[in-house]
Amino acid sequence: MTEAVIHVLGFENAAAGDVAIVGGKNASLSNMVRTLRAAGLAVPDGFATTAAAFRAYVVANDIATGLQALLAAFKAGRTPLHEAGAAIRRLFLEGEFPPEIAEAIRQAYRELSSDAGVDELAVAVRSSATAEDLPDASFAGQQETFLNVRGERDLLDACRRCYASLFTDRAISYREAKGFDHLKIALSIGVQRMVRSDLAGSGVMFSIDTETGFPNAIVISAAWGLGETVVQGTVNPDKHLVFKPLLADQQRRPIIERTLGEKERKLVYAQGGSARTALVDTTRRERKAFVLSDDEVLQLARWAALIETHYGRPMDMEWAKDGETGELFIVQARPETVQSGRHDAMLKTYRLKEKGKALLTGSAIGEAIATGEVCVIRNPADIEHFRDGAILVTEMTDPDWVPVMKRAAGIITDHGGTTSHAAIVSRELGVPAIVGTGNGTDVLREGQAITLSCAEGDRGYVYEGTLAFDAEEIDLAAIPETRTAIMVNLASPAAAFRWWRLPAKGVGLARMEFIVSNAIKAHPMALLHPERVTDASELRQIRALTAGFADPAEFFVETLALGIAKIAAVYHPHPAIVRLSDFKTNEYAHLLGGAAFEPKEENPMLGFRGASRYYDERYQEGFALECRALKRVREDMGFGNVVVMVPFCRTPAEADRVLEVMATNGLARGDNGLEIYMMCEIPSNVILAEQFATRFDGFSIGSNDLTQLTLGVDRDSGELAPLFDERSEAVTRLIDEAIAKAHHVGIKVGICGQAPSNYPEFAAFLVQEGIDSISLNPDSFVATIRHVAEVERALADGATDKAAASNGASVAAQ
Repeated sequence: MTEAVIHVLGFENAAAGDVAIVGGKNASLSNMVRTLRAAGLAVPDGFATTAAAFRAYVVANDIATGLQALLAAFKAGRTPLHEAGAAIRRLFLEGEFPPEIAEAIRQAYRELSSDAGVDELAVAVRSSATAEDLPDASFAGQQETFLNVRGERDLLDACRRCYASLFTDRAISYREAKGFDHLKIALSIGVQRMVRSDLAGSGVMFSIDTETGFPNAIVISAAWGLGETVVQGTVNPDKHLVFKPLLADQQRRPIIERTLGEKERKLVYAQGGSARTALVDTTRRERKAFVLSDDEVLQLARWAALIETHYGRPMDMEWAKDGETGELFIVQARPETVQSGRHDAMLKTYRLKEKGKALLTGSAIGEAIATGEVCVIRNPADIEHFRDGAILVTEMTDPDWVPVMKRAAGIITDHGGTTSHAAIVSRELGVPAIVGTGNGTDVLREGQAITLSCAEGDRGYVYEGTLAFDAEEIDLAAIPETRTAIMVNLASPAAAFRWWRLPAKGVGLARMEFIVSNAIKAHPMALLHPERVTDASELRQIRALTAGFADPAEFFVETLALGIAKIAAVYHPHPAIVRLSDFKTNEYAHLLGGAAFEPKEENPMLGFRGASRYYDERYQEGFALECRALKRVREDMGFGNVVVMVPFCRTPAEADRVLEVMATNGLARGDNGLEIYMMCEIPSNVILAEQFATRFDGFSIGSNDLTQLTLGVDRDSGELAPLFDERSEAVTRLIDEAIAKAHHVGIKVGICGQAPSNYPEFAAFLVQEGIDSISLNPDSFVATIRHVAEVERALADGATDKAAASNGASVAAQ
């Protein structure tokens, strides 16, 4: 083996796959070049200097003696970190490469340039420590990267600076915290062909949901220009979520979230002067456009799945798009170290016990809640003024901020997305953070008491004052198995992934109207017929909402489809039962533009709602949009587990009209395995259950409306509240009858009301009657499934009467 081989290795060389020789980052690049290119993965060519070259540089410049003395002085407290770090870095920066190493680097660079057909190829020069990217340590941003380096002289200078960056203040501090021996870590340098992402875009990708640990999602962040803006958190990037299990089917497009980021700035090649890159403002057109097309998102996602399968663990990757050729490349891949290291058997949940005034919102990092006083620090030079236990509020963070981030109760930043430095480090430290608030440093006052909540989904909220909250840790391994299928009710796509660890048998109720009111916000008919909207302010809001769509109706279909798909993904392939819109007329009227399309009713609860709307000319066009969205979710995205449910269907004749309209809009019962359920929530549904059962595949009992209509009690009436009780004999006899009739004709029957969560004896009654499934709100899932298991055991032991089973539930509740 020659000296050149010892000091420099091309990525295609098998020895370059050894972490001890070229560090984690370069070993991963080499591994992908050698093993995954044949499967279609694109990785830019490059080479790595070896750990032996680093050690030879240290010996040739007699660095070890001074290094040991400076580290000893720092550890003894005689020399401050910033002084010791600066002095150590000077030792490296003032050194010279031994001639044989310098020539090996120059020769490898010439070959790389020649292969690319240019004299001096632009390259990225990255550091790769021999202890980095290990499963228990991310070393995120600890060493330097130099972009757009051209020429042999500049390349050697960048390599020298890479060596010095092994001893930045933050790197020294991080290794001290992790217990790594500074003198046993060497540095390899990766030299890789620059992808012209300055003319296109780049970003970060994870093969696991970085906030909840949901293993079936791929998260892709994208911004214009070179990728450092995404990694460092200087911009709020686009975000895409892709459902991993459906990627193998090339006919499916399982993108389940698209979030347009502001992308206010981009990093590009500098023109003239000594700087290699420049941060410039993006154009208005760039800010309003997604960096990636759907085809490109799916290509990257398939690569992420390929890389994860190859390494056998969740991965953290960086990608870049070449603006000259349109090609996509993977430029880095390392193990994901936070979510993949958590114990799946434990679920810790947080819940606010009171409400407060919302001051800010941004991307939630983690799922915890924190309270404390605001400490605003805009400049890294003022870090020393941070107060332990305060909530750090700053524009953005970089690795210099890590010592302070460890001491914070929570973190709030103006800029950055879910893959920014602040987000990555906050996850690793277990500190809740809200990033990308836009103006947190302006809105929040020094010393102000606030509550930071990341427990409400993928949006985090900052509330005024110190709010009370609960925290509960659940041992999922101790949750019993049950014969009765226990499902969950989900409304918010943003919060759906929080509950993936629950052993639920699917989603028993997904409320479409929640997505409409919170994400779409506009009445579907107002999107179809804006000329009928007379309120100028609402028209402006509708135009703003639909600005990125040539057809406002497509905004409705796309947004609704994405929301449904995200909910359907959580427990796939178990069923996700999606209820068609069930707004009352007064609720529809409150949507943007809704007043122009809704009648005023004395009793909206019993008025123009549910099934009666779908075939009526006043709403039929709007209903067609709902059907389009559901068809897209099932057939284009591939979520065949979606079951459609019809609410408030008064008569069998009305059921026929609804099913006919659905079929006209591409949702024919039985086609592509489509099942259609009906809410059983009106006494007529029970009385005529056998007739309804010939038209539907299942029933879901809505105990709230059934109680209201059986007892003649408005469930929202304070005066009549004592009379509203799902446990009333009149109600339970109807439920008993509905279950018996459904089973007699061979269809499934479940319940999605609140009563089983509120009353253990009601859950016992349902189990006694042999109900197929019970769907619960996630926060009551664990307690109720324990009740159900206890009742099932009592029944199995011979306690066949309702009283004995109920007693079993009461015991379980204690």
